[in-house]
Amino acid sequence: MGGKRKSFSADFKAKVALEAIRGISTTAEIALRHKVHPNQIAKWKKQLLENATSLFADGRSKTNKGDDSQLKDRLYQQIGQLQFELDWLKKKSEMPTDAKRLLVEPEHERLSIARQCALLGMSRAAYYYEPWEWDETALAMLRAIDEEYTRHPFLGKRRMCDYLVELGYDVGVKRMRTLMAWLGLEAIYPKKSLSVPNREHEKYPYLLRRLPIIRPNQVWASDITYVRLRRGFAYLTVVMDWFSRYVVAWELSTTLDSDFCVRCLERALEKATPEIFNTDQGVQYTSADFTKMLLVADVWISMNGAGRCFDNIMVERLWRTVKQEEVYLKEYEDVLDSRGNLGEYFPYYNDRRKHSHLGAKPAEIYFAGN
Repeated sequence: MGGKRKSFSADFKAKVALEAIRGISTTAEIALRHKVHPNQIAKWKKQLLENATSLFADGRSKTNKGDDSQLKDRLYQQIGQLQFELDWLKKKSEMPTDAKRLLVEPEHERLSIARQCALLGMSRAAYYYEPWEWDETALAMLRAIDEEYTRHPFLGKRRMCDYLVELGYDVGVKRMRTLMAWLGLEAIYPKKSLSVPNREHEKYPYLLRRLPIIRPNQVWASDITYVRLRRGFAYLTVVMDWFSRYVVAWELSTTLDSDFCVRCLERALEKATPEIFNTDQGVQYTSADFTKMLLVADVWISMNGAGRCFDNIMVERLWRTVKQEEVYLKEYEDVLDSRGNLGEYFPYYNDRRKHSHLGAKPAEIYFAGN
């Protein structure tokens, strides 16, 4: 004998159907959250869409005549608001956070700032974010740390603190910890795996252990570093061919989100497709937008092991070269200035500079194998 059949109120059906129409969650996710069969949700969604025309036509529903009039008014308002939000969202497109921030209309009559941010896929914190203004002393210390770390990446916060004290700066270990954390720097040495992975993002195994890398486009690697400006720092990412050391693509950003890493990967995949793509386990590389692009391109995803400081050593060596030969020799005024100078350096690195280890130019090795 079957169990008792569930009955749902009209208000509940409307709520679930509207959630399905918005498309923020999948039907399976909505079904799990509300404990309703996916087929039932599809049916309610279809019914709501079919009856929407009659609701807009005369303000009264020609079906469900026994429903309370307040429910009809509520549905009318919700559908009208949903249509308005969809029309507003159609005007916007997928773009970096900086551009999305400019699209928010603080004085909008019908959409609050929080709702506009949600429609754009951006947090309110990202909208209200203002770049931190460092004083001259702090900027000077950050530059000194960045340069010394590039020369001696094995220095930890205590030895780095001793170095800055020798330069005449009044800094303690606690502040040094803050400064190095802000730059994302820590001493390079083999560490124990002490951190628990973020379960919200899928991690992938490291595929390069004992793998002979013998040809271009066999393995690509990517990482992020800081590029100092006159009044702060920008973020630089590259996609590099492991075998030839050829920089396939690069991108610069003022915010440390995943958008500029995705743009860099997209530009790289327009030129070629690797067999394996290796990164660290940073949130930029474990994001759904980044990994989905690799999976669609049928690329094997490899990620550094937790606490393994040498798994992506090729890109770390590239950062040292870029900073010593380009960044530290110049004083970039702003992001535009740094983008222009880096745009001249990377072609020089690829096409004109002979790599000391390879004994040839990266472009020669990369294109010779293709």
